[in-house]
Amino acid sequence: MIVSEGVMQENPPIPNSTAATPLILETLPNVLAEDSECPRRTRSQLDLLLLAIEALDLTGSEAILAVSQELDLQSVIRHRVALWRLRSTNPMRRLSQRQPMNLSEAKALTVIICNLARRLTVILRQLVLAQRQMAQGEDSAIQVLQLQDYLDRYRALFRARMNQRRTMSLYDSDEALNTLALEQLTRLLFCTGTSGLQRLWISLFDGEVA
Repeated sequence: MIVSEGVMQENPPIPNSTAATPLILETLPNVLAEDSECPRRTRSQLDLLLLAIEALDLTGSEAILAVSQELDLQSVIRHRVALWRLRSTNPMRRLSQRQPMNLSEAKALTVIICNLARRLTVILRQLVLAQRQMAQGEDSAIQVLQLQDYLDRYRALFRARMNQRRTMSLYDSDEALNTLALEQLTRLLFCTGTSGLQRLWISLFDGEVA
């Protein structure tokens, strides 16, 4: 109860601060019904892209949370535990969460990924170029070292975070994981281009919606 001008009144309802959708998320279309759970593939792809960011930037996990605050996404990703829970909806994870990921949460992770990718544009271009030059036998020692460092970190992170019993059939060798890591590089660079945010968002649901 509260007292106002000498009159006893019922406590007014407390606004639900988590109900409002951050404006930046409204730039992405609802490819599914708002109350739908995101498909397994979507959840996996988001986590694999974040894994690539961590392999590129040793402060990646902190950067993810920092960007969440900068973009006013705290209503969706409130803290480190919330971020961990979202990433653990990836069914390939060692500690996979059965809780679903909703559309707003997927949008928030997509926005964060694209924002961080833009900050990493220079290194992304260097590594993608190094990959192409290596394939043509035109690589330099420095480029090879940079690319190898990224691949080594990605493999180490993948093996530390993912359940081998669930991933062994697809990623049972260094070569398979290198291919996966290189795919993520290309996708992150894709995020930095014109309409990269919207294009990545739609690509996450390829084959999932009509």
